[in-house]
Amino acid sequence: MNPATAVVAEIVSGIAPFDALEQEHIDEALTWLASTDDVFRRIKPATPPRHLVSYVVLVDPDARAVLLGRHRLAGLWLPAGGHVDPGEHPLTAARREAVEEIGIEADFTITGTDPLFLTITTTLGPDSHDDVSLWYLIRGARSESYPLDPREFSAEQWWDIDTFAIPDSDPHFGRFLAKLDSMLSTGTRQRG
Repeated sequence: MNPATAVVAEIVSGIAPFDALEQEHIDEALTWLASTDDVFRRIKPATPPRHLVSYVVLVDPDARAVLLGRHRLAGLWLPAGGHVDPGEHPLTAARREAVEEIGIEADFTITGTDPLFLTITTTLGPDSHDDVSLWYLIRGARSESYPLDPREFSAEQWWDIDTFAIPDSDPHFGRFLAKLDSMLSTGTRQRG
């Protein structure tokens, strides 16, 4: 395993699973990482057919809200984020995506610099592929304006964690919110 892949495997190993599906995704990701070093997208949209993504979820823990954008390509309400570049540390990708798509320096003071959640999702469309997504939390304030990159997003909106109910989002977003709610309610943190 090359050093960049080993770092990702260590990050994945440190994620505490929320439910059986997240445990299944963690196990599948670790098996994948042990089997190949070709884990970074090299050619848009789907080479290799499974690759890493860093989501950057802007959270206002006091208002119990998250900011999502209406993603132009996917047609879904999604957090900021993007593909991890070849050899890039996923945390570096998260910091880069926060600047590029939200226009802010990432503040990881909610849970630290480790991702809270991991998912494996098969994208829709003619260039279908698997995104192995690491979900990082960054702090924001619902009272502030965060205009998302208009090349990527057509709109942005704050959503209440407690009443989130839109069907056109990441298929794992409801589970992510349940894990986030549990973490915010108990005040627990993962390592990092």
